[in-house]
Amino acid sequence: SATPLEELEALLVALHLQLLVLEEGILVTEEVDLDGVINDEIDGDHGVDGHGVSSEALAGGTHGGEVDDAGDTGEVLEDDTGGLEGDLHILLAVGAPAIDITNGLGGDVELVAVTDGGLVEHTDGEGEGIVVLTDLLDLEITSIGSIGPQPNPFAKEVGVIKADGADARYFKVQEIGKNYDTLPFSIRVLYESAVRNCDEFDITSKTVGDIDGWSANCKKDMEISFKPSRVVLQDFTGVPCVVDLATMRAACKRLGGDPMAINPVIPVDLVVDHSIQVDFFGDKDALLKNQQLEMERNKERFQFLKWGSTAFDNLQIVPPGSGIVHQVNLEYLARVVFNNNGLLYPDSVVGTDSHTTMINGIGVAGWGVGGIEAEAAMLGQSLSLVLPKVVGYRFTGKLKEGCTATDLVLTVVKNLRKHGVVGKFVEFYGEGLDSLSLSDRATISNMAPEYGATVGYFPIDNETISYLRGTGRTEEHISRIEQYAKAARMFRTGNENIQYTESIELDLSTVEPSVSGPKRPHDHVPTKDMPRDFAACLGAKQGFKGFGIPEADHSKVVNYKVDEADCTMQHGSVVIAAITSCTNTSNPSVLIAAGLVAKKARALGLSIAPSIKTSLSPGSHVVTKYLVDAGLQSELDAMGFDTTGYGCMTCIGNSGEIHPAVAKTISDSGLVACAVLSGNRNFEARIHPQTAGNYLASPPLVVAYAIAGRMNINWETEPIGKGTNGENVFLKDVWPTNEEVSTIVKTVVTPKLFKEVYDTIKFNNEAWNSLSAPEGKLYTFEDASTYIADPPFCSTMEEEIPAISAKNYENAACLAYFGDSVTTDHISPAGNIAKNSPAARLLTERGVERRDFNTYGSRRGNDNIMVRGTFANTRLSNKLIGEGQTGPVTIHHKTGESLSIFDAAMRYKEEKTPLIILAGKEYGSGSSRDWAAKGPQLLGIKVVIAESFERIHRSNLVGMGIVPLAFKNGESAATHGLTGTERFTFGFSDSMGPGDEITVTMDNGKSFTTILRIDTHVEMKFYRNGGILPYVVREKIRKQ
Repeated sequence: SATPLEELEALLVALHLQLLVLEEGILVTEEVDLDGVINDEIDGDHGVDGHGVSSEALAGGTHGGEVDDAGDTGEVLEDDTGGLEGDLHILLAVGAPAIDITNGLGGDVELVAVTDGGLVEHTDGEGEGIVVLTDLLDLEITSIGSIGPQPNPFAKEVGVIKADGADARYFKVQEIGKNYDTLPFSIRVLYESAVRNCDEFDITSKTVGDIDGWSANCKKDMEISFKPSRVVLQDFTGVPCVVDLATMRAACKRLGGDPMAINPVIPVDLVVDHSIQVDFFGDKDALLKNQQLEMERNKERFQFLKWGSTAFDNLQIVPPGSGIVHQVNLEYLARVVFNNNGLLYPDSVVGTDSHTTMINGIGVAGWGVGGIEAEAAMLGQSLSLVLPKVVGYRFTGKLKEGCTATDLVLTVVKNLRKHGVVGKFVEFYGEGLDSLSLSDRATISNMAPEYGATVGYFPIDNETISYLRGTGRTEEHISRIEQYAKAARMFRTGNENIQYTESIELDLSTVEPSVSGPKRPHDHVPTKDMPRDFAACLGAKQGFKGFGIPEADHSKVVNYKVDEADCTMQHGSVVIAAITSCTNTSNPSVLIAAGLVAKKARALGLSIAPSIKTSLSPGSHVVTKYLVDAGLQSELDAMGFDTTGYGCMTCIGNSGEIHPAVAKTISDSGLVACAVLSGNRNFEARIHPQTAGNYLASPPLVVAYAIAGRMNINWETEPIGKGTNGENVFLKDVWPTNEEVSTIVKTVVTPKLFKEVYDTIKFNNEAWNSLSAPEGKLYTFEDASTYIADPPFCSTMEEEIPAISAKNYENAACLAYFGDSVTTDHISPAGNIAKNSPAARLLTERGVERRDFNTYGSRRGNDNIMVRGTFANTRLSNKLIGEGQTGPVTIHHKTGESLSIFDAAMRYKEEKTPLIILAGKEYGSGSSRDWAAKGPQLLGIKVVIAESFERIHRSNLVGMGIVPLAFKNGESAATHGLTGTERFTFGFSDSMGPGDEITVTMDNGKSFTTILRIDTHVEMKFYRNGGILPYVVREKIRKQ
């Protein structure tokens, strides 16, 4: 029943050839380097490109083209006097000697196969159609599927070392790679993975060679395949991942496959950390109350996750109330070096959160991916990435007195953003590393997304070993890591001869106390400059560094009451102060410093105004234990920084409501209220809808700014407050010395604490332990559920791959027209569900009370809610509704009505009108969020045209079948005079490939050319299948 084209593709798969469709309808096989098997790109315009030839070579013209590369060895194809003509050419050569082809081949389709014996078969191809060779390997077509991955060609290149009390094997990558000793440490991890996973099918020896030649190849935008060792998830992104796995199982069964083929094949750890909110604060019972509310709100989600932990192999759930995923990963989950049945290899990880990079601080290569990519990795698919350039960042000197790791990371973010490292790896080296604790390094690695890098890597060294010992890892585990890292030359000594793509330098002694804001993490401001900077922002035009406040209102002050207490508010007043985020709560030095500031301030009689919402949300229970042992938790409690929960909380926008009197004062007065937090992101409207200014700062500075009550204070000349004796108290009076902090850290942060916490981490939450969960391997979706629903991504798919039809992209309407830096926070549903939103309407129709709406994040497992919350951000600026106006609304072009973006999209869907987005630079920056791609797909968006894309988001768009197109350099929607009211038609075809130029034609007769940002051939497969999820289902069925 298979079509000729499908049979031909099956034959090529059997030969380990990749079937691709490129321009002009030309079929191409590529990337093969097997014994006696070659393939060459047959291009109707340019002739034979022999770039993949190893043991044979081809020469001669085709279609009048020239020979691009005849290769170095082997015989040549001679006397091609007739040439090849027609629309479609395929040539397979197997162990080819000198061969004569003297007759011309004509027609619409030609297929030539060559073996050791010469020309096996050739067809003139008269007429249309495809001739399939079934005798090339003397195999039946039906048996071809049994031929797949081959034995690893490096299987004999192994060494043996002692690990965990026995002999263990490892691939001797230090001897396999010719250039290994000059590779950056982070690239060595990619190299080892390619060697270990080489099967000449998914990952080939060509990939191994390409990575070995990294120094030159990283400048060629060369695609490589990579298989991580494991996956980490948090619950906001983890729930939809498990939902997708469940719906893929259902689709697999419906199409006649084995649903149990949909199962993680590598370890997957999901930490529930995104659900808890700061509803209660400032009292000793805040933690218990918030956890109870978390369980009530998320019971159905948690039941689903608990089902998943038993339904799927290799899936471990870390219960709510345990900590933040990246801190738990650092302190507990990280293997650093795996021992898998006696085979040692480096730990590497991808996670469904941008800040997965925090694990780079311990020498584990890891980065954030979209949920759809994570699912592919779980299911054994290799991930495709462009071989990255590596920027070496040399540290010298050491931090001066009074500076923290937070000050350092904010400086690094500023410097690297300015330098430009988007899409690159950053690797830290130099003698300055020796003065940084591993916790300091992890803080720097955590914010790699903020400085734009894929990875911010610190190699394994003596400090790594000390940290592992200090966090309670066993001596056997530590010995394994050290022995392997040294044997495979992945252990930093400082004497390496690494050749980075480029290098920059930072003298740590030049770092100053600083914050970042008010709306972006790379807008670095030394604390001494805050008064001037804030004043400039007040009067500047509305933007990243401007609030647009008239000068006459700059000195405005409002008096009001909070629970009978007299309060004042001015521009810059702090209304939220949060010690939050694994960025900093993983670092004992800054937590101890915060406790000491609270202790010293309290001793001098200082306090925090009741108008300020204060909170402490540690990344693990270890933090609470050492703060208690140091006598500092009680000091923080007394200043209002009671522990409110173990999760991300304020850092991700789960800050809860501020006091009603404070909220009303902000709303009525138009004052610029501020949040100060020890987080990693401060995008507009992320932290709280009413805090226009949001500043990132170290934990001790969070306490200090909360005491001062405003952000625009000059710490040098202005007091932080008045003491009990009426005298002024300055910051210097409450700030601890580095030695004070270090002494306490050494005393209270012990391996015993970590063992106590993590030995029982899976069993400490009694509410989770008693939670009932469904049974069975297939999940029964309930139509009435507003938390978990069966999404349409696979439920309607067929086994056949649909053809690309240009008609699906004709006369598309622009749903929204954005400027620069539209983030995933603007796109993806997040935060509270507004009472008048489309999502609220649906929940109300379903009988859900307003108080039970919960957040979008908690409802990510329900596509009906999430599609209604896509582009629902109140700060969204859509040019279609006018410059300066914000909100989740757009114009329906046909009627001119102003509608919510969801309602407009549904109107267009009824009219069968495809949709597009127009955008500026850095479209999709921010956290990796799969719903920032899933939501637009469900809205009916087919294409996004932008000046540039954030790396993960671009990949996620492709993974959901949305086409990303980039304006050519120097061009934009503005330069083409676009208003967003045009209708757009796209020149897509079955023959298009990565990086192709795509013509966009408008209904006014004008056109422009864009670049197809489907960057790799693997991504083309995802797109052709309608997304990565249908692709994986089809692949699993095909392999069965």
